[in-house]
Amino acid sequence: MTDVPLTADTQQTADTQRVEIEYCTQCRWLPRAAWLAQELLTTFEAELTELSLKPGKGGIFVVRVNDETVWDRREQGFPEPTAVKQAVRDRVAPGKSLGHSDRAAQE
Repeated sequence: MTDVPLTADTQQTADTQRVEIEYCTQCRWLPRAAWLAQELLTTFEAELTELSLKPGKGGIFVVRVNDETVWDRREQGFPEPTAVKQAVRDRVAPGKSLGHSDRAAQE
């Protein structure tokens, strides 16, 4: 049996990359939030440690990375997945290529 150092657990909190999608339940935006969550989890499966869906009200649709708002529907409209992926990438994996998503944004 191998002992795991306690510092591994402590280090995990420093390496946490958390995304939160807050969506309006009154507007029935859960399917949109869940689809975006799936896109982000697929793209950043190695980089993200947590992704949560947070029910809200009042027309909210906000994407946060480590508590920093990276997309707000009220200011930017509904996000295209490419734009959100780029915003998330810039915070959790700046050197990561998004392949066709990066090329589409440059055209």
